[in-house]
Amino acid sequence: MLVADSHRRSPLPLTCFVFVLLFSLAACQGQEDSRGGTEGVIRLTYWSSQNPQERAVAKLLVEQWNRENPGIQVIVQPLPAGQSSEEVLLASIVAKTTPDVCSNVWPGIVTELVRANGLVALDQFANFDSLMSSRIPADLYDRFRSPDGHYHQIPWKSNPILLQYNAGLFRELGITAPPRTYSEFLDAAKKVYLDEDEDGHPERWIGNRKIHPIWHERRFDYYAFYLAASGGTTFDLDGKFVLNESVSDQVFSLFRELWKNEYYPMTELKGDPFDRGLIATKLVGPWNIARLRENATPGLEYAFSPIPVPDDYSGPAFTYGDFKNIAVFSTTRHPEEAWRFASYLVSKEADLLLLEYATQIPIRSDILTDAFFADYFAANPMVADFAGLVPNARGVGHLRAFPEIMDALAQQFEAASVFGVISPQEGTRKAVDRIRAIEDWNQ
Repeated sequence: MLVADSHRRSPLPLTCFVFVLLFSLAACQGQEDSRGGTEGVIRLTYWSSQNPQERAVAKLLVEQWNRENPGIQVIVQPLPAGQSSEEVLLASIVAKTTPDVCSNVWPGIVTELVRANGLVALDQFANFDSLMSSRIPADLYDRFRSPDGHYHQIPWKSNPILLQYNAGLFRELGITAPPRTYSEFLDAAKKVYLDEDEDGHPERWIGNRKIHPIWHERRFDYYAFYLAASGGTTFDLDGKFVLNESVSDQVFSLFRELWKNEYYPMTELKGDPFDRGLIATKLVGPWNIARLRENATPGLEYAFSPIPVPDDYSGPAFTYGDFKNIAVFSTTRHPEEAWRFASYLVSKEADLLLLEYATQIPIRSDILTDAFFADYFAANPMVADFAGLVPNARGVGHLRAFPEIMDALAQQFEAASVFGVISPQEGTRKAVDRIRAIEDWNQ
């Protein structure tokens, strides 16, 4: 709950988490150094996501690579545990315990990693341009160029955030189509709301989100809705933070209505509340399809639709893309070999495995038209719904201190939207004031 300022819990800044993680990461350095070569064999360390499906893909790919490349052997490990992968990578840069290659690099942290001299510039390698041009849509390609003019990441996958909804429940309640606008979403929320015994303790809500001011969680609600409402306009304008304040006000206001009317619960719900029928919608990426296939209650009907937009919005659907990319770290003793392995991770065969095991979308301009993937999408039309939105999925740009920027917005999201102790307009204004101070400090 929100309490008086003098007693309020203040989240530790990102840098505090970085230094807390240094000790555990430094301990890893005491183990055998896998980057060295013995008896002519080059050994590389590769960090994958901790996601079980991605770990399975990484294991298969590394096994195949090691069979085909006896002189370059790769050891795969999941990214070390931490509050977020971004904090773990920043900590490992400081501790000099980075792997050779990592495939769980969020683009929003790349600017900081480059400033710390932590990443290899990949456009130094002869086949970089040909690899990228054969894979990445032209309008997306340049978005991943760092402010120093170089490319330090291979655009790998995009997970557009959509609204997952309980199609069976919607039908029972007379909701004939997924909500397209804020008004339709609030109308659906009113119909879904259930307090059967009228004791003030509802049994069903339209959805739920974490109420605490956790910066990376706000990418999947506030920021995704902001992108949808702004026509895909990010916060980054030529390296400067720019916020459309009227759009921010609308997003804050929508979420305020959801919590004020108890359409969202003010508490954490155990397990998967969507699967249990406690909530009717959920903000998810395509990875959730794999989870539902394995764990959903038999008979649960679900589908996906674009994020709702303001009533007066006209234009195509946009959303947050939750990109994760591949990078080679400057601690590598074998950059050429690390680059070769990183390139192998974005082959068509590797991308198909990513789809089949993890239902996550490789960034390929022709993925829905290439015959190589046709059978997969014919058998998985829900994944095709996500893949079709990749061109309109947006990242976060190259703003410095983006986690701190999102933390400032998360603080005001909690105050204005969750608890309503200030107006949405004041929430936006206070967030902008704080972000300007962050920018000034980082100059």
